Amino acid sequence: MENILAKHDLAGGYCNSLTAYSRYLTREVNIGDIALGGHNPIRIQSMTTTDTMDTLGTVAQTIRMVESGCEYVRITAPSIKEAENLANIKKELRFRGYNVPLIADIHFTPNAAEMAARIVEKVRVNPGNYADKKKFENIEYTQDAYNAELSRIYKKFIPLVKICKEYGTAMRIGTNHGSLSDRIMSHYGDTPRGMVESAMEFIRMCEDQNYYNLVISMKASNTQVMVQAYRLLVETMAKEGMNYPLHLGVTEAGDGEDGRIKSAVGIGTLLEDGLGDTIRVSLTEDPEFEAPVAKALADRYSKRSLELGVRSFESPAKVPTPNSQLPTYSPYEYNRRITTAVQHIGGHHHPVVMIDVSKENLKDPYFLSSVGYNYSAGLDKYNLADQACDLAFLGDNLPSFSFPGNLKQVYNYQTWLKLKDKNNCHPLFSLEEFNKADLKDELLNFVEVDAQQLSNLTINQLTNVVLILKTLAVHGMAEQRAFFVALQEKNIRIPVIVKRTYQDVNADNLMLYASTDIGALFTDGFGDGVWIDAQGQNLSLLNSTSFGILQATRTRISKTEYISCPSCGRTLFDLQETTQLIRSRTDHLKGIKIGIMGCIVNGPGEMADADYGYVGTGPDKITLYRGKEVVKKNVTTAYALDELIDIIKDDGNWVEKV
Repeated sequence: MENILAKHDLAGGYCNSLTAYSRYLTREVNIGDIALGGHNPIRIQSMTTTDTMDTLGTVAQTIRMVESGCEYVRITAPSIKEAENLANIKKELRFRGYNVPLIADIHFTPNAAEMAARIVEKVRVNPGNYADKKKFENIEYTQDAYNAELSRIYKKFIPLVKICKEYGTAMRIGTNHGSLSDRIMSHYGDTPRGMVESAMEFIRMCEDQNYYNLVISMKASNTQVMVQAYRLLVETMAKEGMNYPLHLGVTEAGDGEDGRIKSAVGIGTLLEDGLGDTIRVSLTEDPEFEAPVAKALADRYSKRSLELGVRSFESPAKVPTPNSQLPTYSPYEYNRRITTAVQHIGGHHHPVVMIDVSKENLKDPYFLSSVGYNYSAGLDKYNLADQACDLAFLGDNLPSFSFPGNLKQVYNYQTWLKLKDKNNCHPLFSLEEFNKADLKDELLNFVEVDAQQLSNLTINQLTNVVLILKTLAVHGMAEQRAFFVALQEKNIRIPVIVKRTYQDVNADNLMLYASTDIGALFTDGFGDGVWIDAQGQNLSLLNSTSFGILQATRTRISKTEYISCPSCGRTLFDLQETTQLIRSRTDHLKGIKIGIMGCIVNGPGEMADADYGYVGTGPDKITLYRGKEVVKKNVTTAYALDELIDIIKDDGNWVEKV
């Protein structure tokens, strides 16, 4: 095995700057009349969910997608007949005055890809299943056997490359974490490196034919894996003199709030680093609802370049190495920053959630239900939900009722000093107040600092302290990340709660922005708590978004996670309806991951990242998985959910709803 794996020095850079916003310059690729990469804006795209053989239905949905903001539209072509029908779809769209570039989505069928490449502006191929295979077999390869497999794949793939060259068709080489081939898995495992190598093999084949009209993607339902794979891809391409544009997406993100938060964490983390040329937000919803979410993410960075007053592009040749900027952590693997716990914050404790309740009616205990504490007047007690915040900031206001014992109260320092009963109550200082204060809490003190204030910290005084790290910078995530790195360089192990303040932002954008800004830090292992400060916003939204970010970064699991695909023409049942049905009966299973897949393209692979799987395998037929293991095949849809629940019960993972 060792003699087959290429040796890689991972000290190379993956973006222009880790401290200032600078978009990474990529090769420009023409897709119809809309160019991608280079100095072009971040492009928006989505995928139809109709049957590709339904020409008028697909055309109508495509038009709705275009009118919602899609600049490219992807359509599945599972066989040659669907590939041929792309011509009818394209003709009808052009007749109606819509020139949107079309992308054919190909899995398993080279002949369909070769047909589609003559019709549409771009084809997407998945290296894991285009000419390779996935049967979950662990095969030991000799060097000769490995090279023979590559040679076989080359012969099957090159005809498509030649057609794309002849017709001026672009190609996306789209690696999916859930569909890595057995060959790649046997050598690299289920890893970001395996994802990168899977794509690089196909890129090198294209370059061997002098074909460069490529876009690359590294999709995963696990945001940590997805982010690490894209970073590693850019670092690897840069070493080989490549700078192909990137298509960003979190695959099988889910629906509703969960899908939006998860997508923003993964996509937004990379956008913060200046990576990404086109976005697809994969929601288990109608595709016209995806583009506005993607556009809200992308627009933030076009505005940021103007706000910062700097060039948004730099040459790839100027990429600095992470080791010269951030020597204290690896952007290619997750490791939580080491801290010394103060009470239940930091150390090995899960990250905490802090909510500002100072503007609420502090005479009414029922408002606490919005942050996970349901008050029963008859029993005069609180019942805790799975998403119950840990800290409540009250500022200078005092409640007229007793707070639940699990909920720590935080007051501004001067108000805290006047409290007669300080039990479960803790002070929040400014840095200046803390340095001057004679009286401090013996157990837990919060000190709010700006990310620019590290040089003003007096380390020997910070005993029993948790920092509240805020920023007012336009590119605030990078400024806060630099603060964390500086703490590591000085071996300061004080826990830190990340605070971000948002003004004049609607609820939808608040969710996306906070998930990006805070999620990016937690993805890199930074942060021991979350405080989203947005006056006027619903407490329930602030609380659920905070927990959603921690869930999406897999740093605190507080609910069932659904890995559900966004549907396409391959889907064998109504994904939206089925997802909601499964959710309605299983959403109390805290910490369980359930994959809901419309077909087998990514189903078995993504099941490896889920505890249980529900996969469409034929009309009215469902196959049920435990991890990547098939448990029951071809279950009639009407009985499939009950059968899935029985499997969960058999494993001892079922609890009844309260």
